[in-house]
This record gives sequence, C-alpha cells and structure tokens, in this order.
Amino acid sequence: MKNNFRHIIWDWNGTLFDDVGLCVDNINWLLRKYDLPEITKERYREIFTFPVIDYYKRAGFDLQKLDFKKIGKEWIDRYEQKKFEAKLVAGAEEIIKYFYERGIEQSILSAYSDYTLKEIVREFGLEKYFKHIVGLDNIYAESKIDLGKKLIDKLEINSDSILLIGDTVHDYDVSVELGCSCILVSSGHQSRTELEKCNTRIVDNLNELKELFE
Repeated sequence: MKNNFRHIIWDWNGTLFDDVGLCVDNINWLLRKYDLPEITKERYREIFTFPVIDYYKRAGFDLQKLDFKKIGKEWIDRYEQKKFEAKLVAGAEEIIKYFYERGIEQSILSAYSDYTLKEIVREFGLEKYFKHIVGLDNIYAESKIDLGKKLIDKLEINSDSILLIGDTVHDYDVSVELGCSCILVSSGHQSRTELEKCNTRIVDNLNELKELFE
C-alpha cells in the first residue's frame, strides 16, 4: 500500500458508523408490517445493494404492488427515531485521528441524507476532522457517483492521490468512476463474498488500515 495519499474519502454507514444491526432490525420491522418473512443479518449482507430499491426487491417487497417511496419513507422515519442507538465502528475515531495527525485531509461521501449525516457526525464530535461532509438531497439512497465527482472538483487534487474507503460494491464502483484507489471493509453492509467481486484490497476491520500504512 502506497502511503502518499493526500486525501481520504470515507463512506459513512457501515464503514465508520456501525448501523448494520439497526438496519436489519428496521427492515424486519417493515417486513413484518407487510406480512413478509424476516431475514437474518447474514441474508441482509448478501442482498444489500445500491440503489436500495433493488435491495427492497431482493428482501421480498413486490414493488409492482407497493409504493417504494411510501415504504422507503416508513423505513427512514423509524431509522431516524433510532439512529442514536447505533455507535461508531470499533476503531473508527482512532483511525480518523491517525490520518488527521499525519496531515492527510479527509471527507465523507455518503448515500445518507445530507442534513442528517451532518447532524450525526456532529453528535460524535467528528466534524473537525473532515474537510467536506457530503450526503444526498433525498432519503432513497441512490448513486453517489455524481456527488463524488462534485467532491473531487472541490478538492482540486489528482484522483490518484485520493483513497476511498467503504464497505460496499457501490463504493468500489464510485472509486472507479472517480479514478481513485479503494479499500473495502468487510465488516459493514455487504459480505466479504460480495466484496470479493471487486478488484481491490479488502480488510476485515479498520485496525488493519493502520497496519497497511505503517
């Protein structure tokens, strides 16, 4: 692993913010509401994907009969009520500080809604470590590619000096579109089996990142 990166772009949910358990609980609440079979955490990590409308289909929702915008809002409304029950991923604050102390700038690029993303980052007292905190302008977790391109323009540095760290295949896809390097963490929203479909380095936890850079 080269250690001359000038900027790190972090994904938030599942990478720094440990909300996988909350998301599993939330989708099972919604499945019960519509008389559909619940799923396990393992199954969740196998079927989760972007855009999340495809994940809802995989989970069992018939979107020919159900309004995705309606059930998506039901999901996010309950998530918002419970979001502070989730904590940071183990080692998240330490690795953020590690890069910060070495003069490497950092940003967050998330499919989470922009307002709520900034609210929860502030709640954990982390906003001072990030040059930019960027989320979507809606609650339906579509692609981050366009947001990522706008963020790259703001950074005004070459893409090959940027490292993107995330926990999903979509994060890898974003890195390819942006022309930057990528590391995926297998402890988040998608299983290692899914992540291994990507041609990039995978770590099992955030502590391994420090080992790579040292």
